[in-house]
Amino acid sequence: MKNHKILFVCSYPPRKCGIATFSQDLITSLKKGFGTTMQIEVCALENECCDANGYPEEVTYKIDAQELSSFFKVASKLNERDDIGMVCVQHEFGLFGGDYGSHLVAFLLKLDIPISCVFHTVLPNPDKKRTKIMQALDDLSEKLIVLTNKSAEILESDYQIDTNKIAIIPHGTHIVLWKEKQRLKNKYGFQNKNVLSTFGLLSENKNIETALRALPKILQKFPNTVYLVLGKTHPEILKREGETYRDTLLKIVDNLGIKDHVIFINEYLELTRLLEYLSLSDVYLFSSKDPNQAVSGTFAYAMSCGNPVISTPIPHSKECLDPSTGILLNDFEDPIEISNAVIDLLEQPFIATSMGKNAFIKMRAFSWENVAISYSDIFQDYLQHNDSLDFSLPPIRTDHIEDMTTDFGMLQFSNFSVPDTFFGYTLDDNARALIAMLMYYKQKRNDKVLRLIEIYMNFIVFCQQEDGLFYNYVDYEEQFTGQNTQVNLEDSNGRAIWALGYVLSDTENLPKSLVAKAENCFKNVIQNVADFNSPRAIGFILKGLYYYQENEPKTQYNQLADTLAEELLRIFNITSDKKWEWFEDYLTYANSILPEALLYAWLITKNKKYKDVAETTFDFLLSQYFMKGQIKVISNDGWFHKRNKRTFHGEQPIEVAYTILSLDLFYRVTHKKKYAKQLHTAFSWFLGNNHLKQIMYNPVNGACYDGLEEDNININQGAESNLCYLMARLVVENYPLEVGLKETKSDLKLKEGIGFKTLSKISSKKSTSVKV
Repeated sequence: MKNHKILFVCSYPPRKCGIATFSQDLITSLKKGFGTTMQIEVCALENECCDANGYPEEVTYKIDAQELSSFFKVASKLNERDDIGMVCVQHEFGLFGGDYGSHLVAFLLKLDIPISCVFHTVLPNPDKKRTKIMQALDDLSEKLIVLTNKSAEILESDYQIDTNKIAIIPHGTHIVLWKEKQRLKNKYGFQNKNVLSTFGLLSENKNIETALRALPKILQKFPNTVYLVLGKTHPEILKREGETYRDTLLKIVDNLGIKDHVIFINEYLELTRLLEYLSLSDVYLFSSKDPNQAVSGTFAYAMSCGNPVISTPIPHSKECLDPSTGILLNDFEDPIEISNAVIDLLEQPFIATSMGKNAFIKMRAFSWENVAISYSDIFQDYLQHNDSLDFSLPPIRTDHIEDMTTDFGMLQFSNFSVPDTFFGYTLDDNARALIAMLMYYKQKRNDKVLRLIEIYMNFIVFCQQEDGLFYNYVDYEEQFTGQNTQVNLEDSNGRAIWALGYVLSDTENLPKSLVAKAENCFKNVIQNVADFNSPRAIGFILKGLYYYQENEPKTQYNQLADTLAEELLRIFNITSDKKWEWFEDYLTYANSILPEALLYAWLITKNKKYKDVAETTFDFLLSQYFMKGQIKVISNDGWFHKRNKRTFHGEQPIEVAYTILSLDLFYRVTHKKKYAKQLHTAFSWFLGNNHLKQIMYNPVNGACYDGLEEDNININQGAESNLCYLMARLVVENYPLEVGLKETKSDLKLKEGIGFKTLSKISSKKSTSVKV
C-alpha cells in the first residue's frame, strides 16, 4: 500500500527539550489510538547536545540542523520513497539552522511530499524576514497547526495567512486519576505541608527568581509551605552558560533565608514521578516572563493534574485560566502579586480545591488521546487507505470496577474516579455487574473475577424479598431505603432476572453454591412477573428466560415467554404505523432491549412472527441511530417523541452498549453484514467517533465516563457506565475488522429453539481494531 506513513521532522528523545517530549507523546498516542493503520517514522533534528546512539526504533533519519547539506541529503532519500503520505514538521525557530530557521524552507522546497507544519511559537509584530519565512512555510504546506486561538489570530493578522489553512489543536496532557493529595504527600514526605510547585527545563525565561522573592511573605502567614522547583537546566543553556542561572537562584534562596522551604529537584523527571509531584501540589506557580510564549506544556500538565494555577499573562494562560480554574496575574515580575495570590488560595482551601477540580475537568478534553484524534483527522486525508483509519481497541481493565466494589456490592456513583458512598448501592448496578463479570470470566477465569461475581450474586440474594421480588435501593449502611416503596421496580426486577439467567447459562464453570443461589432466586421471582407492564422489564425477563434454558434446553417457561412476547406485540400493534415502526410513541432509554427481546422469544418459542417484528423494529431503531458514519443515540435531555423535533447530545454509554449487545445478537441470528458493521461503528463512539471527537473511556483505570454532552464530557465514572462499556468491549473483541467477509470469532449458526452455547465455535483469532 502506498502513501500510508507519516514522517515527523522534529527534535526527539533522548534530546531533552519541550518539543522532543511533545513529539514523542503525540506519536505514542497516535500509535496507541490507531495501531498499524497509522504508521509513523521520525526524522530527528540533531545538535551537539544529542545522543545520536540513543534513539528509539521509529527514528529512521537524522538531520544536523545547522548543516544545509544534511537537509538536502535527507530530502533526496525521502523523495525516493512512495509510502510517505505526509511530512509533519514540529516548528520552533531555534530548532532549524539558518536565519530564522531558513534551512527548513530550503528542505521543504526539495520535498515532493505533502507537508503540515505545527507552529509551537507564533511571534507577533514580525520583521520582514520573519514574515517572509513564515509565508514561505505557508506556501509549502497543506495545513498549518497551532496550539492556541491567539496563535491563529496572529497568523491571520500579522502574517496574512488564510484562516481556512489553519487548524487549532491544543497541547496534549496526560490523564491522571483524581486522588486525595494526602496519600502522595505522605509518600514524598510532605505531610502537613502546603506545597507550591513549578517544573520545566530551567532558563531565565522561567523567572523562578520572582516566585522565590514572593515566598517570604507567604511564609509569614503559612510557615509550613514548601516550594518545589522541578527540572534540570535546559541543555542549550547548560552548554552556553553552565549552571549560572541555577546558581543565581540558590544565592537568592540563601539571601532570603528560605533554604528550608525551597527544594530544587535537579532531574529530568520520569513522567509518573512528575505527575505525582504535580498531583500532590496545592498550588502551581507559572512565572514565565516571556509575553510572547504562545504555549506551555508545563502549564497544561499542571491544570490536568488538578492544580489551581497562578500564572503570568502569557497567551496560553489567558485562554485557559479564568476565575474558576486559577488566578491570572497582571504583571510578569511582581513578587507581591504572586504572594498575595498564593495567600488567597491557601486561606480558602475549598475555593482552591474547586479551582483544581474545574481545571482537571477542563483539561480532560485535551488529553493526548483526544489530541491524537484531531491530528488523525488531518493526516488521514493524505493516507491512501481503502477506508478511514481504524481505532485500536484499548486493553480491558477492571481497576475502577474493583475500586467501586465493596465486600457488600458495587456502589452506584463516583466523583470523577473516586467512589461516592453517599448514594449507596442498587440492584440495577449489581445485576449489570454480575452479567459483565460473568462475560469477563469466560475470557479470564481467575479467583479475583470469581470473587467479584460472588459479591454481586450475594447482593442480589440480599435484595430478594419474601414474595420473590426484589428491592432496588440500599444505602451504604446496608439498609433498604424508602425509594423502594415510592418507585416502580419492574425494570430492576427484570435486570435481576436477566443476570440470574445468565448465571444459569454457564453452570459447568461456576461454583455449585453460587449456581444454587441463582437457581433459588430465579425460581422464586419468575412466578411473579407474568403481569409486569413495563416493556423494558419484559425485555430483560425474556433475555433471562432464554439464558436460563441455554445450558440445558427446557420448556417449562415457554408459555411465560410467549405471554410476555405477546404483550410486546400488543403494544407494537397499537402504536406502530408505516412511518413509526416502534412499540411506543417515543424513544427513551434501553430501546434496543425491545426488539432484542422478541428475537430471544423467537429462539425460545420458534414463533416466527416474533422474529419478523424484531427485525422490523430493530431496523427502524437503527435508522434513528446511525448517521454520517456515527451512532447518535437518544438524548437523556428530553426523549424523542415521534411528533416532536429530536434533541441531540446528552448521550449515555448504556444506550450505546445495549445497542451493541443487540447488534451482536441480530448479526449472529441473521448473519447480515450490516449489523456487524454497525457494531463496529457503535463501539467507535467510545473511542472518539462522536460529535466531540473525544474518547469516552479512561485509559488509566479502564473506566467509562458518564455522558457525552453538547460541549463537554461528563467525566464522572459511575457503575452503570463502566459496566455497560465493559460489556460492549467484551462483545467487540469477538469481531475482527474483516467481519462481513469472514465469520466472527463467535461463529454461531443459530437455529430455532437451540441455545448459543451448544453451537458456539470460538476461534483463536483476536480483534485488534474498530473500523470508523
